[in-house]
Amino acid sequence: MTNAKLSVISRLPVSAGAWDDLVQPDRVHRRLYTDDGIFAREMDNIYAATWVYLVHESEIPEPNDFKQAWIGVRELIVTRDEEGAIRVFSNRCSHRGASVCREHRGNATDFTCPYHGWRFDNRGQLFGVPGKNAYGSGFKGRDMHLARPAQVASYKGFVFATLNPDAPPLEEHLGNARRYLDAWIDHNGGAANLRLVGAQRFRLSCNWKLVWDNAGDGYHVPFSHQSLLMMTNERYGGGDMAYFADADRSKMSNSALDNGHSVIDQRPEMHGESAWKQQRPQPGREPYENYVAATYGEQAQRVLDTTVGAGMNLNIFPNLALIGNQVQVIQPQAAAVTGVYWYATQRKDVDAEVNTLRLRTQEDFPVMGEMDDAANFEECQRGLANSPEDEWVDMSRHYETGKDVLAEDGIVRGPVTTDLHMRNYYAQWKRLMKDEPTLIMSKGKLA
Repeated sequence: MTNAKLSVISRLPVSAGAWDDLVQPDRVHRRLYTDDGIFAREMDNIYAATWVYLVHESEIPEPNDFKQAWIGVRELIVTRDEEGAIRVFSNRCSHRGASVCREHRGNATDFTCPYHGWRFDNRGQLFGVPGKNAYGSGFKGRDMHLARPAQVASYKGFVFATLNPDAPPLEEHLGNARRYLDAWIDHNGGAANLRLVGAQRFRLSCNWKLVWDNAGDGYHVPFSHQSLLMMTNERYGGGDMAYFADADRSKMSNSALDNGHSVIDQRPEMHGESAWKQQRPQPGREPYENYVAATYGEQAQRVLDTTVGAGMNLNIFPNLALIGNQVQVIQPQAAAVTGVYWYATQRKDVDAEVNTLRLRTQEDFPVMGEMDDAANFEECQRGLANSPEDEWVDMSRHYETGKDVLAEDGIVRGPVTTDLHMRNYYAQWKRLMKDEPTLIMSKGKLA
């Protein structure tokens, strides 16, 4: 393709046949990060039409608990109703469109729209209309409950939803990523023991895919996080992530999973001997270590190693990443605006001291590393927006080296620094963007 033709692509609307031009095997066009029309289509085809992570069940543990969530830019409320069932519905009054809930989370038996006072229970069902005698039979025959997505499902506490009634079952969507998700859950004590607690929230001036590109990038670590690694080495003679200095010769790997999912597996290096011993010191480390030794005896080392991250960057396309012991959620807000939420986790089967130690290790990153990444994402967005003639974003690392190979378990796997993650998810992105999915929000009365 000539440069002249490429410059034309930069200006023309995206046609039905243009996706193969914009997403090529080893590069993608800058418009995917800057174009408002592409972003709008993504909100339908990538987010609404496939399974998107909403909340973890531990965030709404009690009857009547609720939490806000998003399918792309679509704002939802996730509740646990009085019987304990999980309900998901739109945070958009069926009357004039105002939000019916303006709190991030809480406990409520019903929601009242502040505009005209319409009332909905915590299943999203309309039960109160002020001055309802002013409405005739035509109004009474309409479904005016809060709109619900076509499908909602939970996998071991992780709640997902989609507006696509034709989407395959959630477990099929997760595919072979389930083995890694199960391992991550097991590292954190099992599904019944895991709970999400507070979140660190970032609002970045960048496209959501710049964050997602990095989620499976093992190439950037010794460069983007150089100051962190230098500090660790100078003070402590090495430590966590030092093994990225010669990453291609390490035992780590990068794998392309089903449906655009991926995983960076650091476990052979991080947990090869003891993840705890490689961890950078945190405040109170020595007293906690002594406490665990005295309390847990022969199991002390195992307990200490579980306070450190699981050793995986597991990415469930398009918005859920499990990094260390943390849950990262990506929320697109505009073509060049993205919310990134890092949720800390605790275990129910350990005492408060051990959970405090877990929190100290989770503060280490992102606090000491995410700022590096955030600056890079925003600088990438500036470059892509301000240099339209320089049209391509490269994803060719190890594309031609023969290092990405089909392993015995049927998964394509390569060195940790390969761009396999990007090539894999963009193949899924392109398939979804070519589709014309059915999207449904139901407003009918629940049984």
